[in-house]
Amino acid sequence: MSHKRSIWIVWLADWVLVLFPADAFASGNNVGQNVANLLKGYATDLYGGIVAVISLVFLLNRRYTELAVFLFAAIVVAWMVFAPSEIASAAEGIGKQIFG
Repeated sequence: MSHKRSIWIVWLADWVLVLFPADAFASGNNVGQNVANLLKGYATDLYGGIVAVISLVFLLNRRYTELAVFLFAAIVVAWMVFAPSEIASAAEGIGKQIFG
């Protein structure tokens, strides 16, 4: 490698550090959290689609009471699966109210 080329690379690296300091000195990428959020988004969309299709089947067959029970159960299951921290805080609040 020539001397001019190495000077050019060092100069370019310096400018990258000046222009993007937060990206250059990041402590690390949180890849696991990013993948988890991506998969949670896909799972939410998939779950909503499945619930919608099954609800349409109940609706078209005019089974309104079964539709209501299914939608209630779907909401409870979605709450438990997609928001476990909220379930834990709700259980803590109920426990504090009951046991003081």
